[in-house]
Amino acid sequence: MEIARAFLAVAAVLTAAPGLIGCMIIDTRPPIAVTPLAPQAAAAAPQGIEGEWVSTDGVAVTQFSEGAFQTVALDTGKKLADGSYRMVGAQAAEIRMRSLIRQTRSNINCALVSVEQLNCTASGGRQFVLMRRPMVS
Repeated sequence: MEIARAFLAVAAVLTAAPGLIGCMIIDTRPPIAVTPLAPQAAAAAPQGIEGEWVSTDGVAVTQFSEGAFQTVALDTGKKLADGSYRMVGAQAAEIRMRSLIRQTRSNINCALVSVEQLNCTASGGRQFVLMRRPMVS
């Protein structure tokens, strides 16, 4: 019985084969060379303190760029301070700040403790932390 079923199955395939062959499309074009896509370059990691930093109290944002900086109030956009900075090694910065509110000048030392956190101490001993603002693409 099993031989008869197998024979019928083979006969059915052979009977249908000529019809299936007529439906097949044979592509005679040469194969196309496929080049793998290059992986997209990861966003460059920020270097030093360049970029925008927000105070942990959410009051101000500071923009560091090419040795100069300015700080503005987040609520009003009013400029609060400006000045200059220089990197001292890869993980520290010296900042010379002019407060536009108090009309004073001070020096600030900051340590880049991570790519996202800057711990700072003003010359009077006041300490504060700035967090890197994520870059918007």
